[in-house]
Amino acid sequence: MVKFLITLFVVMMPLETKPSQTNQTAYDFEFESIDGGTMRLSQFSNKVLLVVNTASYCGFTRQYSALQSLWDKYKERGLVVIGVPSGDFGNQEHDSNKKIKEFCEINFNINFPMTSKTYVKGQKAHAFYKWVGTQVGFAGKPRWNFHKFLISNKGQVVDWYASTTRPNSSKLKAKIEEQLSNIK
Repeated sequence: MVKFLITLFVVMMPLETKPSQTNQTAYDFEFESIDGGTMRLSQFSNKVLLVVNTASYCGFTRQYSALQSLWDKYKERGLVVIGVPSGDFGNQEHDSNKKIKEFCEINFNINFPMTSKTYVKGQKAHAFYKWVGTQVGFAGKPRWNFHKFLISNKGQVVDWYASTTRPNSSKLKAKIEEQLSNIK
């Protein structure tokens, strides 16, 4: 039994990678905005970010409502919700940014910042997602739509939340409030 547990521990070690020791922060990255132009995350410095890869035709798409509610409730205190539409998981996103934006506005009244359709996994992943992957390790990388990363007001990854974690869950809201209390 002991030998089995040691073997299991050794096999599982690569899954729990240590965060990368770089000086980069989330604020070093930029996306293309869904409206065109550049969305520099540095424009949100000293704010808390909740970065969520989204999709229009997913079982979790209803989370848009709760994301909008978080944005409405906490934006004045320093939370920025950022939607990152992606077709990486089940190709469940529109092909054009115009259709994505229309879908979000018509069905969910979304007015938080959104990027253009973006790759979030694999070789083509956006640089932000490659960086955040080094911070959270294998277990924290997106495995489906509506995976969430909470970023501190210093641009560091605080935590990640699987698709099944609702944006209005007490666990996530408590962590957001904790991070917002650090803003001066």
